[in-house]
Amino acid sequence: MKKGIHPASYRFVVFKDFSCNEAFLTRSCAATKETIVWEDGSEYPLVRLEISSKSHPFFTGKMKFVDTAGRIDKFNKKFAGSKFAKS
Repeated sequence: MKKGIHPASYRFVVFKDFSCNEAFLTRSCAATKETIVWEDGSEYPLVRLEISSKSHPFFTGKMKFVDTAGRIDKFNKKFAGSKFAKS
């Protein structure tokens, strides 16, 4: 890797898809407060995913309902009082 082009927080991170309980370890600078113990016994930062290539219909060939209603309600509640809210 070239020196000086990567962020200082570039480190190993575990991404876990909780819809199918699959996880993978890779390098990232994604911010997270959670940690998880990986298969090698080391503790790594954890990034929670709702969908990944292991559970996405395009890659699996299976249709699956993903519950996003909670996220939509949370978004609407957050921006209900803003200037962008529908009147």
